[in-house]
Amino acid sequence: MRRLTLLFGAASLAILAFMAIPFASLALSVKPGPLSFALASREALEALALTLTAATLATLILLILGVPLAYLLARFKFRGKEVVEAIVDLPLIIPHAVVGVVLLAAYGPKAPLGELLKSLGVVVESSTLAVVAVFVFIGAPLLIDAARDGFVSIDPQLEGVARSMGAGPLRTFISVSLPLAARSIATGATLAWARAVSEVGALLIIAYYPKTIGVLVVEWFSTYGLPYAAALTAILLSLSAAVMLVLKRALRWRG
Repeated sequence: MRRLTLLFGAASLAILAFMAIPFASLALSVKPGPLSFALASREALEALALTLTAATLATLILLILGVPLAYLLARFKFRGKEVVEAIVDLPLIIPHAVVGVVLLAAYGPKAPLGELLKSLGVVVESSTLAVVAVFVFIGAPLLIDAARDGFVSIDPQLEGVARSMGAGPLRTFISVSLPLAARSIATGATLAWARAVSEVGALLIIAYYPKTIGVLVVEWFSTYGLPYAAALTAILLSLSAAVMLVLKRALRWRG
């Protein structure tokens, strides 16, 4: 066991060092001038507010629409289930820019469905709606898969007991299944939110405007150079780390 512990400890230190060194290097490279510029920038503040708002809205949409799908995948067998699971997981394996291309091809103003939406006053390109759509698309696999695993881990007999005591299917889901899978659902929601905040590639295709914080980092890097992009990145990383720390502590307390 001691040799195994040493071996695993060495491997763990190697991967942790590989991951931690870039963050430390970023922190050391941030200069007061660019940092003050980023903190005082109205453009940066608006981009950050848009990113956080859109990520939160997308996560709420996924909770409303994704959790029921996760429960169906966990509890029922039906024809075409493998196809549904493949559709859910596909955003995980396609490049980020491709996400923007497929959404633009489906819901852009030149697509048939996009023309219909445009006639109704809904434009899914270069709009806040486009940002939310991207965040929902890329976050769906993370939330749905986590929620499905949570429901799978619940003993079906517990739901059967509730049904035998007179509870209907919906009441059983709300009072038994949902609370028992709450931690998995919360974990999936946290991952979906974090994935949304970090997205850039798809937004460069379908929603360069209004600018999210990730798009603004790319723009500042091209316009002002690495010091200003690093300062903006440091602000985003600090905020994201604080949010993730709070959420992890909350999940630990819930557990």
